[in-house]
Amino acid sequence: MSFVRVCGLSELEEDTPKRVELDGTPVSLVRTEGEVFAIHDICSHANVSLSEGEVEDCRIECWLHGSAFDLRTGKPSGLPATRPVPVYPVKIEGDDVLVSITQES
Repeated sequence: MSFVRVCGLSELEEDTPKRVELDGTPVSLVRTEGEVFAIHDICSHANVSLSEGEVEDCRIECWLHGSAFDLRTGKPSGLPATRPVPVYPVKIEGDDVLVSITQES
């Protein structure tokens, strides 16, 4: 896996998603419950940015139709979304937040 620095840990506000792009892939970074998560930023139900939604109980809610996705697994916890969104590995090194969007072969 290849990790890339995306921002400083100090740049992430608790429970406030931050949108970044890694090699053209939209990613939402979320700092919550003492961890940082990286989840694909596009809702699997509608083509809207999840980073514009709210975070609660380790889930991010799509602002358009209210589907929520688990930040750990990407699985939806309610309709209308039925398909999960990808989640990406995160490493913290000092103040650096690193994310990998590549999969090992």
